[in-house]
Amino acid sequence: MTARIIMKLVVTDIVQDTPSVKIFTLKHPLRPELPAQSAGAHVDVRLPDGKIRQYSLCSDPDDNSVYKIAVRKEDNGRGGSRWLHDNVELGTILHVTAPRNNFPLDAKARRNIFIAGGIGITPFISLVFASRKLGIPFELNYCFRSPADAPTLRILQEICTPQELRLWTSEGEVCNRYSVESIGAPVEGTHVYCCGPNALVEAVRNKTQDWPEEQIHFEVFAATLDENFKPEPFDIKIASTGKVIRVAANQSALDALQENGFNIASSCALGVCGSCECGYSDGIVIHRDSV
Repeated sequence: MTARIIMKLVVTDIVQDTPSVKIFTLKHPLRPELPAQSAGAHVDVRLPDGKIRQYSLCSDPDDNSVYKIAVRKEDNGRGGSRWLHDNVELGTILHVTAPRNNFPLDAKARRNIFIAGGIGITPFISLVFASRKLGIPFELNYCFRSPADAPTLRILQEICTPQELRLWTSEGEVCNRYSVESIGAPVEGTHVYCCGPNALVEAVRNKTQDWPEEQIHFEVFAATLDENFKPEPFDIKIASTGKVIRVAANQSALDALQENGFNIASSCALGVCGSCECGYSDGIVIHRDSV
């Protein structure tokens, strides 16, 4: 993987969208346009302490004058969202990469079923814009606890019709939970896109296991957990030199390679963003990523 462009972007607007979510608008201080974005793309935000966090772009992908990201403050998280909420103000400069897309829209689809939960709604704003531009009918199923806690709900109500936007709540006086049974049987040309909490993603995976793989798309926050996985050491042989590198049971291949001087681009270090993806020439690989 080649290194991604890193830009110094200025924060030009901050919206307190919900009690725990802020939407940040980022703009280049000199250039009128930023590197092109595509529907479903995300950027890396590099924080002063070296942390790197990925955030989906949540605006019209045809508008390259700005990037917009929605950040939910995670008090029990790894610290990145807390720093953004507590320290970023208008005029703050953030180090941001050019967009990367692990959740692209299939332009050949005849119909799209979008399924989002909580902050997992963010990539669907750009997917809605793109679907409408391509003339692809869609339904957006948005699952949240209550309207007051639903990120970007007001934006979605402005860009979607009531028939397109289907709201599902799990708390409050009116509890109206989403059922994956509504997805139905596989239909040629229909694509399913899902992003949200693990429980929602796994429910959709189970429901669509008989669908063609190319019609099912997921964006996840963390690598899939396998309770039956037992970590064991293994070896990596470098094809170009024959050098063998031992990977300890508590290491990843990425960690071991970087410790041995290999300059491999990486970002999330969780097996989610795809920055460190690389090929291999031989052997049986146990994939514990979600790319």
